[in-house]
Amino acid sequence: MASQTPRPHARTTLAGSWRMTTLLAWRNLAHDRVRLVVTLVGIVFSVVLMGMQTGLLVGFTRTTAGLVEHARADLWVVPKGTLDVDLGGPLDERRRYQAMAVPGVARVEPYFINFARWHKPGGGTESIQLVGFPIDGTLAGPWQLVEGQREDLRRPDAVIVDRLYARKLGVERIGDTVEINGRRARVVGFTQGVRTFTQSPYVFATLANVRHFVGAPERTVGYLLIALQPGADAAQVEADIEARIPEVEVYQAAAFAKSSSDYWLYTTGAGFSLVISALLGLVVGVVIVAQTLYASTIDRLPEYATLKAMGAPASYLYRIIVTQAAIGAAVGYGVGLAIVEVLVWASRNASAAPILPPWLAGALGLLTLAMCIAAAVISIRKVMSIDPVGVFR
Repeated sequence: MASQTPRPHARTTLAGSWRMTTLLAWRNLAHDRVRLVVTLVGIVFSVVLMGMQTGLLVGFTRTTAGLVEHARADLWVVPKGTLDVDLGGPLDERRRYQAMAVPGVARVEPYFINFARWHKPGGGTESIQLVGFPIDGTLAGPWQLVEGQREDLRRPDAVIVDRLYARKLGVERIGDTVEINGRRARVVGFTQGVRTFTQSPYVFATLANVRHFVGAPERTVGYLLIALQPGADAAQVEADIEARIPEVEVYQAAAFAKSSSDYWLYTTGAGFSLVISALLGLVVGVVIVAQTLYASTIDRLPEYATLKAMGAPASYLYRIIVTQAAIGAAVGYGVGLAIVEVLVWASRNASAAPILPPWLAGALGLLTLAMCIAAAVISIRKVMSIDPVGVFR
């Protein structure tokens, strides 16, 4: 029986064909150095623009849901109608015992977030968001601590702030004293990179201290954080709690994080402007890439006419143009991504920092390749319409 394996010389011919195609595509790009630079600059600029705009959008969504994503709760019990973690209303902590009685619940901890006025040592005030939690709890608290310890919050006036906002809050070191709503407070630690979208920095303290600072009744909380028992059905526990406590809603953690992000993205001007900026960045990037690659292909019409006059099939010309686009996409994306990575690193300590996770970097690469190939396909129609006889006139 005849073997189905391709003959060696057939594979060699195919490999040689692709090498020749790649060589011609590269020479088309590199022949005119000025045009090559213009093409690559256009692609690089579009990658940087898209990367930074979408990176800011990703950073924004991470920031708006930061408290939810860094808590270790499976479920959030919130006052009915709450859409954003920063804007919750008061709950009575006694609801905690009702939640504890629901089958499948392993642990329930109170959580309290409240706006307050921070009086700086040198004068002036700032708006802050106090974040209160039980010091012996396991589901919430400050993260990315770089100075001080969580246990230091046991002091009756202790707070932890973030280094990004230290100058704004007028503090420099552990031990600095301030006033919160007219009550004395002492800085006992610093986090690094705990951002807030509202520009009212998060200030962490024990639940008792937060109540003291804002003058709230002893049993007032904002949320109840729930850890489930292994194997518990989250949806069933959610429904059982809502049936038992009618004035609350229960979110699974991922759903509450999304609700918080969506609230700022779609119901506020700031979030909407970021979405529009990201979309405009994508549109401008597509236009730049399409225009530069189309112009580069059109400039080579005489060469393509010559190949066509020599009997080159349409598929051969297709491969040259698409390969040319792929080479431009690869080089431009590589340079552009490196620039984006540098810019992301340089802005890591900014209050509004872009984020470039691996999935976004991969998506940018695929989008750049798709844009370049799309521009090439558009220009192919022009190449296919040329008259090869014209090259001899």
